[in-house]
Amino acid sequence: MGQADIKRMGIWFPTVRAGTGADVFTLRLVSALQQRGCRAEITWLPHRAEYAPWSVSPPSPPPWATIVHINSWLHNRFIPPNLPVVVTLHSCVHDPAFMPYKNLPRRLYHRLWVKHCEARSMARADATTAVSRYTAQRAMEAFGRTDIIPIHNWIDTNRFSPLERQKPHHPFRLLFVGKPSKRKGADLLPEIMRKLGPDFELRFTGTEEELSVYGAIPPNIIPLGRIHNEDVLIEAYRTSDALLFPTRLEGMSLVTLEAHSCGLPIIGTYASSMPEVVEDGKTGHLCIKDKVSSFVEAAAALKNNSNIWIEMKDAARNRALKFFNAKNIISSYLDIYARIFQEN
Repeated sequence: MGQADIKRMGIWFPTVRAGTGADVFTLRLVSALQQRGCRAEITWLPHRAEYAPWSVSPPSPPPWATIVHINSWLHNRFIPPNLPVVVTLHSCVHDPAFMPYKNLPRRLYHRLWVKHCEARSMARADATTAVSRYTAQRAMEAFGRTDIIPIHNWIDTNRFSPLERQKPHHPFRLLFVGKPSKRKGADLLPEIMRKLGPDFELRFTGTEEELSVYGAIPPNIIPLGRIHNEDVLIEAYRTSDALLFPTRLEGMSLVTLEAHSCGLPIIGTYASSMPEVVEDGKTGHLCIKDKVSSFVEAAAALKNNSNIWIEMKDAARNRALKFFNAKNIISSYLDIYARIFQEN
């Protein structure tokens, strides 16, 4: 697609500000589109627009907008009737694997409200994308569709870049990034670290109070608190030796892409979309879900062999450069926009 075609398009993102990875996705996509010369802009809606859309006035699309790009949860009230629409699914909350991590109110909310909104947005869409093959497959099963296009999340590999180091720290420095929830396997962290002992330390982006709901916290776990500054987050990746991420379910984790881009091997779970990011045995280890000893053995194997650690560190960075770079993935979105623009 030529630069002249890109400049003719304008992509508008009416987006509920939810404080989640979907916000980060939208911010990064808009920035990347602008860098490619495509006009793109976000109109932020308050969080209540998600669950009480009638309480928020629908914004008018900018006069230059040719395509609307939305999160699948956006209520139909905020989708303009006269512009083509691209919908993105960031996860499939209707996946049966998600059920154990939802209380009754959330189950009802997802089934009775969110699924209704998603079905309407996809029925309205000129194209529907999902951030991983796993999410696309689960969503097609949930909605009886066959047309959801997987486009992986991506990372700014120039900004998220590694430090040159030839050996890991002592103690071996693990990192956990994300909300310390049970779905992300945070309840396993205290037991993993107790078994690993003083030759390891884990730094995690949360508070001691958040993690203590899963039991006593061993001394080799260090809370970093909530990190809202990207520079601080990048420094945390760069000064760690591996990402410990015993998650049970991921639509497509930005954290894993950031870690690989910063040269971190990942000790993760063989589940959901994780095998789409981590090449088991080459860029990290994918462990048996919920099996503490599997994560302990993987961490010990990395610590005890510096040559393997260096190989995995380099392979992780190269995988991010090859498969999750912004240039290739933004081109996939631009191709979809161009097709829709030409059809309309």
